[in-house]
Amino acid sequence: MQNFNGKCPACGSGMLVGLYRCPACEVEVKGSFTAGALAGLRPEQVEFVKTFLQCRGNIKEVEREMGISYPTVRNRLDAIIKSLGLTPAGEPEARQEERANVLDQLEKGEIDAEEAAKLLSGKRAKK
Repeated sequence: MQNFNGKCPACGSGMLVGLYRCPACEVEVKGSFTAGALAGLRPEQVEFVKTFLQCRGNIKEVEREMGISYPTVRNRLDAIIKSLGLTPAGEPEARQEERANVLDQLEKGEIDAEEAAKLLSGKRAKK
């Protein structure tokens, strides 16, 4: 079975599901159905969401479970939030992008944790 992101391969518009089929008994239901908000996530994003939910949203537990760093967990979570067309509660979009850039720099080793913390708190890092 293939995973489909719900987007038209020609124009990128959202597509409707036209047929549901039970693999056990072969019953088919035809019509126009929406695939749901999570259908547009990539397979690795779906796995992240499953792990995140299994860990009840505890980022430290997601870190341990997936063997990834805190900035990576936050970046993946932010990417999923953005792909769902959402905005993190209480955070302006410009601040989200700034924070994502700082976390990317930290993950790539371009800045250290102290400098990242200063940037995220709005303070300028000393050189």
